Amino acid sequence: MASFLRILGIETSCDETAAAVVIRHPDGRGEIVSDVVLSQLDEHSAYGGVVPEIAARAHVEALDTLVEEALNSAGVTLADIDAVAATSGPGLIGGLIVGLMTGKAIARAADKPLYAVNHLEGHALTARLTDGLSFPYLMLLVSGGHTQLILVRGVGQYERWGTTIDDALGEAFDKTAKLLGLPYPGGPAVERAAASGNPDRFALPRPMVGETRLDFSFSGLKTAVRQAATAIVPLSDQDISDICASFQKAVSRTLKDRIGRGLQRFREEFPDVDGVPALVVAGGVAANQEIRQTLQELCDKHKFRFVAPPLNLCTDNAVMIAWAGLERMAQDMPSDGLDTQPRSRWPLDASAQTLIGFGKRGAKA
Repeated sequence: MASFLRILGIETSCDETAAAVVIRHPDGRGEIVSDVVLSQLDEHSAYGGVVPEIAARAHVEALDTLVEEALNSAGVTLADIDAVAATSGPGLIGGLIVGLMTGKAIARAADKPLYAVNHLEGHALTARLTDGLSFPYLMLLVSGGHTQLILVRGVGQYERWGTTIDDALGEAFDKTAKLLGLPYPGGPAVERAAASGNPDRFALPRPMVGETRLDFSFSGLKTAVRQAATAIVPLSDQDISDICASFQKAVSRTLKDRIGRGLQRFREEFPDVDGVPALVVAGGVAANQEIRQTLQELCDKHKFRFVAPPLNLCTDNAVMIAWAGLERMAQDMPSDGLDTQPRSRWPLDASAQTLIGFGKRGAKA
């Protein structure tokens, strides 16, 4: 292994355009040299969600400038880069095409290897960059598109222990916000409203609680929110706050049961793990403070280490893509060819049973 490895990362899977330069030192430590992110929040807020065509066009307009800014901030040129890592899936196909094609072009022009990264793997490995975790550990991914509990055995070695059988948790937050007339993005809006609400006013369901399987379900909870709101229209500000607080409490109690069972399973399967085992949380919903507090208390109870990377590294970013590429390089894993295709659907655990749909593009989760 060289004195260190330096890689350029590119992320365009949804509504953030991002580029970063990250270094991996010989002892395995990571160093973020530059990290540039351009949010498309203003472009999509009027529509109450991400519009794929708008997202793709915004990536086209911004990505070249962001790559140049990331290189300049790092004080390097393409000649100083050892490889290029670009998100290849899963995500919105238009954005993936923009990012992966840009990565291919840079790799070809600069004669550098290309690593096409599953951005879920980026989330899974980020805690090794920020906290130096050793394998194995558990990861809870909670975002607008995914809700999964994943065993991380090693680089490229993942087992999906649980997934949503319908809506992702972030999607449930967004739809609840939209139903109540709150602004996009829904997660922060629901959390702000819940702060002044009564979490015990509405008895909302706790989906899947008590089941031995570790999967999640949020569609029924979303329906219950709609029924509670419809029953008391017109809604006052306090009504909205109470519904949000009750919704957030139901989510927290659901996660407490689901993840608690996952921690117990980890203890059973890895009784001799070195040190204190870890639970990592990633994804945009990981910013929710009540959810973080619930997970922290759960880890304290089960004697797990709770690891929550900085918020800017929990949402989609190019640092995690670069780091995933560096992890593969350090393991002498092969790079990808310039004929690599983007994949809008790309399960991290390809052997896991499909629970929420399968089509020409592959399994959804």
